[in-house]
Amino acid sequence: MLDNKQQRLANLLSMASRANKIISGDFAISKAVAAGGVKLLLVAGDIASSTSLEYREIASKYRIPLIILEIDKHNLGYCIGKNERAAVAVCDEGFAEALKKILE
Repeated sequence: MLDNKQQRLANLLSMASRANKIISGDFAISKAVAAGGVKLLLVAGDIASSTSLEYREIASKYRIPLIILEIDKHNLGYCIGKNERAAVAVCDEGFAEALKKILE
């Protein structure tokens, strides 16, 4: 069962996904980051350390905020209506700021 913070996160990610402001999948995220459209990277808490390092390097290189979540890949995917996802990219400043407030 999700706690209040996780439920708010899930609800907001779901809304952002329905508004087409979320990108998932390694290739799609890399393409969006290179194009400058990513405002926030969210990474599942249970991914491999090598994958985590890749996302940290991307975030650092392109100066994108990155947050490691307390939820796992399964729940991250569920929040956006997909299968397991290691990471999602938020492509809207408003959703990115709202997610950061929840996660502080």
